[in-house]
Amino acid sequence: MWNRIKHKFEKYPARMSVARKVVELGLSVNENNKVYCGDVEISDVALARAAGVDRRTIKATIDVILADEYLKSIFTNLYPAGAFLKNVAPNLGFGVVEIEAQAGNPGILAHATELIAREKVSIRQAHAGDPELEENPRLTIITEKKVKGNLYNEILKIEGVKMVSIY
Repeated sequence: MWNRIKHKFEKYPARMSVARKVVELGLSVNENNKVYCGDVEISDVALARAAGVDRRTIKATIDVILADEYLKSIFTNLYPAGAFLKNVAPNLGFGVVEIEAQAGNPGILAHATELIAREKVSIRQAHAGDPELEENPRLTIITEKKVKGNLYNEILKIEGVKMVSIY
């Protein structure tokens, strides 16, 4: 997907910034040249401010997306994933396990969740950052309760894991 998007916008870095922001936030483009977060319309000015571009760039980006059937099939079907609980987890009595790993290493999520399940701790949410969107993507697992610190060393043993934070 990203290779096709990059190819389409390689000569227009501002438009690429808009496309990245739309994907990052789970926004969608509709046939009426509008951008939505779920069923909430996002103004061109607000999106331009967030993407660090001129508002006219939003319209130009949408026009390119809707003119390309492949991009249109992606951008008209994006949907936000919901609230990310990481920053409020402590307030809710939940735990957080954050893992930084080498991008493209298979099995990190599976191994980490297996270790958490062995401790009889339920998982409320898991979010894996996209290496195409983030410089240091992280796997963040929100747990029903705080996990014990002994998992720290076990998670570090997973192939490709560079860093672990448990709080």
